[in-house]
Amino acid sequence: MKGPPSPSPSPSEVLREGELEKRSESLFQLWKKKQVVLSRECLRLSSPEGGRAKELRFGAIQKVDCVERTGKYVYFTIVTTDRREIDFRCPGESCWNASITLALIDFQNQRAVRDFKSRQEAAQQADAGTRHRRLARAP
Repeated sequence: MKGPPSPSPSPSEVLREGELEKRSESLFQLWKKKQVVLSRECLRLSSPEGGRAKELRFGAIQKVDCVERTGKYVYFTIVTTDRREIDFRCPGESCWNASITLALIDFQNQRAVRDFKSRQEAAQQADAGTRHRRLARAP
């Protein structure tokens, strides 16, 4: 016998925290360490020294791509919806790319379900409105 449904997880719930390296966009393209917080809605990056965090919101991320494993690191690229590519690397055993990919897929699935339900509700309302107008014209 099932109990009451469990409450929905909070969008800001932390799924994972740790460290990643991000390739800088400067001429030398240096790898810089970032403190990372993965939630159900975004990937938040900040420098280890603190300062303002940057958020990569899942609504603006298209995919995690170009996963490549070398001896020590796993390299991967986050592609944004505006086709920007952001390169990361992590120690091979940490599997950050998999954690981000799973969170992104979950976000995209939840958004697709919401979109489907809202289209379905709009169609039902339009159908109900059409039926109401037909009944109003009936003698």
